[in-house]
Amino acid sequence: MTKHEIPGIVVGRLPIYLRAIQRMAQEGQRVTSSKELGERLGVSAAQIRKDLSQFGEFGKQGTGYNIKYLSEQLRRILNLNVVWDMAIIGAGDVGSALAHYSGFRDRGFQATMIFDNDSEKIGKKMGGLVVQDIANMIEVIRQAKVKVAMVATPADHAQEVTEQLVEAGVEAILNYAPIQISVPEGVRVEYIDPATHLQKMSYYLE
Repeated sequence: MTKHEIPGIVVGRLPIYLRAIQRMAQEGQRVTSSKELGERLGVSAAQIRKDLSQFGEFGKQGTGYNIKYLSEQLRRILNLNVVWDMAIIGAGDVGSALAHYSGFRDRGFQATMIFDNDSEKIGKKMGGLVVQDIANMIEVIRQAKVKVAMVATPADHAQEVTEQLVEAGVEAILNYAPIQISVPEGVRVEYIDPATHLQKMSYYLE
């Protein structure tokens, strides 16, 4: 099965498995099982075994998974054996928070540039990054060969910014703007909209 034939929902669970086993490693644990991992995550052991089997054999029946080895293999599958540079588009509240967040690098990513169109923000530092003029974004991203970007602009600018990112060669976009964006085939988009998740949970409130 090729990379593009693996269901996205399966790929989406791999980082969750990786986070859990890395936590186990920090606790000094060396071996785990699909049962134990499933109990930590609220996922069935059968589902974990089925997901991992899409990519190969990583454990042995009766002995479980070597945590160090499984972690290395998941990082390889997720292309996290390198640190990916990222561009942040939008230096408002969300963009500023992303620029100051220090947890990306330990998980395979680092923000290396931030852009905005506000003249009062351009040239100022945010989390060690200097805010650059969005007018220069395509050229700067293209020269740096950055493949990952986070869109933290207002909704009415998100599509235009996305099209510029695609032109610059970006292939993966994490969209914080509360709007669906259109991208050509070959460009991946993931959405983070806290209000949508809150609305989903509010359905269950009394």
